[in-house]
Amino acid sequence: MGYSQTKEKSKMKCTFKECTGEYEEKKITHTVRNNEQVIVIDHVPAEVCSVCGDVLLKPETVRHIEKIMKTSEKPEKTVPLFDYV
Repeated sequence: MGYSQTKEKSKMKCTFKECTGEYEEKKITHTVRNNEQVIVIDHVPAEVCSVCGDVLLKPETVRHIEKIMKTSEKPEKTVPLFDYV
């Protein structure tokens, strides 16, 4: 007889000493400043703390973001940028 085994991915504890949260996989909106440009990238895979909101990006995600920033493609949308004075 066979049996089915479910392997649940263990969650990593938050890296902040005082935080009791754990990281969860989510899609985020990531903002990067590149010289005078502000680039907003939607649906970025990330690990987000369930308590404090700290965000971790995997190395392959960072490489993909860098690739997007180097491309000369036009963005899907443009958004206004306000200066807090």
